[in-house]
Amino acid sequence: MAKKITEKSEYDRLMGIYAGLPANKLAVAEGLIRQAARLRVRLDALWADLKKNGETEQFSQSAGAKPYERERPASRAFTSTDKAYQSIIKQLNDLCPEIHEKDDLDDF
Repeated sequence: MAKKITEKSEYDRLMGIYAGLPANKLAVAEGLIRQAARLRVRLDALWADLKKNGETEQFSQSAGAKPYERERPASRAFTSTDKAYQSIIKQLNDLCPEIHEKDDLDDF
């Protein structure tokens, strides 16, 4: 069974990854890291709901109307939350210095 991710555990994990940033960038990154941790926990909860209940549901406007299949609100929430999470992780990665790995063409 997988370990449950909490906001604190995810915050600590991300702080460990980005701890090498210069102090001024880390100060900016800390707010992004806190928000990313919140989003990660929310994503996990939404994903568990989607696995259990699916991405679509039968929906009817009224008792007499024929139901139709529609995307569940949890599915839309997952998509928008995932997009926000990915955006924050990209911002964090953009704060990191570029690392150029040397290859044989560098000496050419």
